Amino acid sequence: QVRLVESGGGLVQAGGSLRLSCAASGRVFSTWAWFRQAPGKEREFVTGIRWSGGSTYYAESVKGRFTISRDIAKNTVFLQMTGLKPEDTAVYYCETAILGRSINTRAAYDYWGQGTQVTVSS
Repeated sequence: QVRLVESGGGLVQAGGSLRLSCAASGRVFSTWAWFRQAPGKEREFVTGIRWSGGSTYYAESVKGRFTISRDIAKNTVFLQMTGLKPEDTAVYYCETAILGRSINTRAAYDYWGQGTQVTVSS
């Protein structure tokens, strides 16, 4: 049975940092991503990583501020967020794909976690 467990969200002031973690059990995935959903908005792609090779992809809004990485031994992905802005406030979801052909498209993902709240105060 596949399970994704996210952690690391919280409340931070603008300009601060947070590190999210997503640990998976049950199988290995080809592609991992973080999506986020702010109140009243659709869930949007934030960043993704290919498990084999470690290629990374970022939404324009987070480039230079967020970094996705993986720990292969622990089957875990991390999202280091720096320079946080109030507009980064959202529930962040870890999503995983068996194939993941389109890394920034939700339809490509097969599993997701319960989400972790990130709130950035101004």
